Amino acid sequence: AHEVAAAVAGAHVVIHTAGLVDVFGRASPETIYEVNVQGTKNVIEACVQTGTRFLVYTSSMEVVGPNIKGHPFYRGDEDTPYEAAHSHPYPCSKAQAEQLVLEANGREVHGGLPLVTCALRPTGIYGEGHQIMRDFYRQGLRLGGRLFRAIPASVEHGRVYVGNVAWMHVLAARELEQRAALMGGQVYFCYDDSPYKSYEDFNMEFLGPCGLRLVESRLLVPYWLLVLLAALNALLQWLLRPLFLYAPLLNPYTLAVANTTFTVSTDKAQRHFGYVPLFSWEDSRTRTIRWVQAMEGSA
Repeated sequence: AHEVAAAVAGAHVVIHTAGLVDVFGRASPETIYEVNVQGTKNVIEACVQTGTRFLVYTSSMEVVGPNIKGHPFYRGDEDTPYEAAHSHPYPCSKAQAEQLVLEANGREVHGGLPLVTCALRPTGIYGEGHQIMRDFYRQGLRLGGRLFRAIPASVEHGRVYVGNVAWMHVLAARELEQRAALMGGQVYFCYDDSPYKSYEDFNMEFLGPCGLRLVESRLLVPYWLLVLLAALNALLQWLLRPLFLYAPLLNPYTLAVANTTFTVSTDKAQRHFGYVPLFSWEDSRTRTIRWVQAMEGSA
């Protein structure tokens, strides 16, 4: 906490992006909590102690969903009713941290003025440096340039380019002081003009031009078998944890997320602080393809 306070001291606005994103079980639930929840408490307390008045928090769509019950969220906004049913440590930690940030809005900081906070909820982020896209690409290379469809193409997800996520943070931080009464304590979905598609079809927008193909037309693996494999992976992870880390891409949580439609449609960020995507879909796609192509030599 004292290191966080030292980093915050003298800052006008804090953008709290640090977090442990882990849906595969690479980190323990305790570590996820310490980083995402306790770490956020430390940032809030540092703002209070040092008199820093403006805090923008990087939250996640997973604060809302998709939930483990498989309920679709179709073109929803920040006020759309949805049962945020979670059991996985990562979305639980992000939900707790976001609530802490929103509840801190209005707290008196050193010097007597109120703290002003808001939270941004990116949908699935993609772009240069995306670890999961890197994993899928290398998996496809190992399988002879093929990936196999496991989720119906009708399951849609909202995705957002990393450059537009960064841009929304800059705009929110820039406007938070002038629009404190409007933005304080608010949440904003963070997305752009990227098309709504299944995870597999969306990833092929980048991996296809790089030589991979999606073997499909119909599901090659029945859903009941995926459920069984996900449960088996979870059991193996638990059994093997004392010996070594086993963290496969498929587990009950990632299967539920991939198989549940979750798309957002809202102009709240545009209305409140003028957010318009900085990068078009075409530009975002081109940049990501170039990054994947640059990996080919190191794959």
